[in-house]
Amino acid sequence: MLHSHIFHRKALWLALTSLIALLASCNKDFLEKEPFDKLVPSTFFNKKEDLELYTNSFYQKMMPDGLSVVIADEMGDYTSKSNSPAFIAGNFTPVDQARWSWTDLRNINYFLKRSNNPAIDQQVRNHYKGVARFFRAWFYFEKVKTYGDVPWYSKPLDVNDTEELYKPRDPRTLVMDSVLADLNFAAANIEDVKDNTASKVTRQVALAFQSRVCLFEGTFRKYHTELNLGNTADSWLQAAAEAAKKVIDSKKYSLYSTGVPDKDYRTLFTSENPVSQEILWAVVYNNSLKRWHDITWKFSSATYGARWGLNKQFVNTYLNRDGSRFTDIDGSDTMRFVREVTGRDPRLSQTIRGIGYKRSDGSAAPPNFGYTFTGYQILKFSLDDKRLDGAAESYNSVPLIRYAEVLLNYAEAVAELGLMNSDPAIWSRTIGELRKRAGVKTDPPVSADPYLQQVYFSGINDKYLLEVRRERGIELIYEGFRYADLLRWKKGRLLEMQWKGIYVAAKNVLMDLDGNSSPDVCFVDAVPQTKVPGVIYYVIDNRAARLTEGNKGFVTWRDDEKRSFEDKKYYRPIANSDIVDNGNLKQNPGWEQQ
Repeated sequence: MLHSHIFHRKALWLALTSLIALLASCNKDFLEKEPFDKLVPSTFFNKKEDLELYTNSFYQKMMPDGLSVVIADEMGDYTSKSNSPAFIAGNFTPVDQARWSWTDLRNINYFLKRSNNPAIDQQVRNHYKGVARFFRAWFYFEKVKTYGDVPWYSKPLDVNDTEELYKPRDPRTLVMDSVLADLNFAAANIEDVKDNTASKVTRQVALAFQSRVCLFEGTFRKYHTELNLGNTADSWLQAAAEAAKKVIDSKKYSLYSTGVPDKDYRTLFTSENPVSQEILWAVVYNNSLKRWHDITWKFSSATYGARWGLNKQFVNTYLNRDGSRFTDIDGSDTMRFVREVTGRDPRLSQTIRGIGYKRSDGSAAPPNFGYTFTGYQILKFSLDDKRLDGAAESYNSVPLIRYAEVLLNYAEAVAELGLMNSDPAIWSRTIGELRKRAGVKTDPPVSADPYLQQVYFSGINDKYLLEVRRERGIELIYEGFRYADLLRWKKGRLLEMQWKGIYVAAKNVLMDLDGNSSPDVCFVDAVPQTKVPGVIYYVIDNRAARLTEGNKGFVTWRDDEKRSFEDKKYYRPIANSDIVDNGNLKQNPGWEQQ
């Protein structure tokens, strides 16, 4: 399926030809031909293997690569880097927006039309149709998150289908109802067999993804009151809870835990083979096959990377091991780094470099201010081999869907429906289980956290919902969820938050960051002529880099940027070129005439 909004009418035929890579002459039945130039309908779609081969192409073309999953969180409020994305800190206009593409949709719809050969068992056909409809839901979910209303197409179009090709966008309600119908079909018809390679779409993958989609849509409708869809929010939240509960009740998955909370969490993100006890679906890498990515390089390089780091505001949300709130401690805000990271939720030291972290050769590796601006250097997906700091040869697989998310989806949907308070068992089966694996006390909250309310979620008074949001941020950090969460909670303004790092007691004082009594960093106005070996000298230029109190305080980065998130940014603009090509398209509110 290829949407011709991106072409002038006179160029439609040629553009369609080049985009789907068909070596075909311009004849009237062009769009009825195979998207793959060597497949002939009369000899294909005749047996199960043909359906499997075609649907395998969806994985190859539509699954994101591992780096894309991780760095999607550059749009999160908890991330600092060299500079903000242009969408947040630049003069972004519809001219800057990339054109939308519909090629993957055409391939899916073509398959759905052609895969009805009665010579193939109906159950087999329905399985592969379910896979195709899962990918169509995946495709459209991304489109709706990006643009809101989009045109819905359930069949491949002929070049003569002018009215359909040039129609306006369909309402969000129609598109999302269609997405839900696709996922209902997928969940009912895809084989319910656990895939221990975590590389295939199974029934449980479809259900888990359905819980994600329904949670997004239910909360988006609830908090975006301008849509006037609040009366439908609960039905989506209920659907999210039901889909997640089916995965839970299947007992095919559980949280990975060996009883070593200081290691178990990070194991999920550094393993070559997906930990299939918990991971339902992943981007799989393999060292022996030289299927590699460059995530370690991205987070451990001052040149190739963008010197990513967490912001202190988010680090403050990690609880203490005993389940108490770190921000309730007197003086917590000005603790030195070594004290700050001691006794905290063990996931913190598995997400950023902290006390005692060593590389694979046994060498100490404190936070390196050559690789981070805030001091909270990302560790979660980075491998320990120093060689990979400068090579695109990392081989750890990257989860796309895991059981922890399913528990969080269920907990949030139930909390949004106001049901968690009435059934304490829900807490223990969801957030309690996650904190138990993490090595954090699992007691439910006694009161709403004022820090979360003041810094992140003003207007939320439900103590359970606040804790679910805390847990979601901590558990799923750098797995590509945060920006979508901010969109659906209508909390885009959090992207304007100051990028604040560790507390610095004074300039020109050597600081130990890993507790081994060896200095690691010194904040200075200028690099001294005589340097202490092993020390990074961080220059405070009082432009991009500052200390909040002049000669001491929190190190901040890029206060010279003007980050803004107006309400129009809850949707991306449609590219001007797409609107020029199709006059029936209307621009998203706030982006007109730019």
